[in-house]
Amino acid sequence: MRLKEPRMKPLAQSEWNAEQQRILNPWKRPDGSVVNVFTTMANHPKFMDRWNPLGLYILRESTLPAREREILILRMGWLCRSEYEFGRHRIVGKSVGLTDEEINRITEGPKASGWDAFDATLIRAADELYYDSFISDVTWNALAKRYNQQQLVDVVATVGQYHLVSMLLNSFGVQLEKDATGFPKGKDK
Repeated sequence: MRLKEPRMKPLAQSEWNAEQQRILNPWKRPDGSVVNVFTTMANHPKFMDRWNPLGLYILRESTLPAREREILILRMGWLCRSEYEFGRHRIVGKSVGLTDEEINRITEGPKASGWDAFDATLIRAADELYYDSFISDVTWNALAKRYNQQQLVDVVATVGQYHLVSMLLNSFGVQLEKDATGFPKGKDK
């Protein structure tokens, strides 16, 4: 983690006002807890209320296959050095079929051995958007062989959303919960 302590504290449930309760209650896990990203963002309920729909769309309604979406999200977490993002989406990625080996390989980039051509293209798209805010023609054309226009929009939107999320998490010092691990051991960027 970049910061050992949060700059912006997550709100305890006892601190939630009525608006924060409305925003946070849907995010409660079976044990009643809410992950730190949401309880931290609830410090600005108006922002969170408007940010939630995009995040929910990407996670639950995106036209991208879940495994491919998670490759993009994990790559952005790695590139942005957002250990919180990488750790939370390691859990999600495994739930949608990514292996520990693949998750570790995401840190090595699109040229790492073991990727199929399309997975490498996804990682290259994330890299190009991160470094240049633009997908090259070669990468775009490779994506377009499999993806329709809506899916191409969702590639860019997913990378952009998780770049923003990573900036928020890093700057606020959001700390990982006990059920999540951060970056792979020995893989410090």
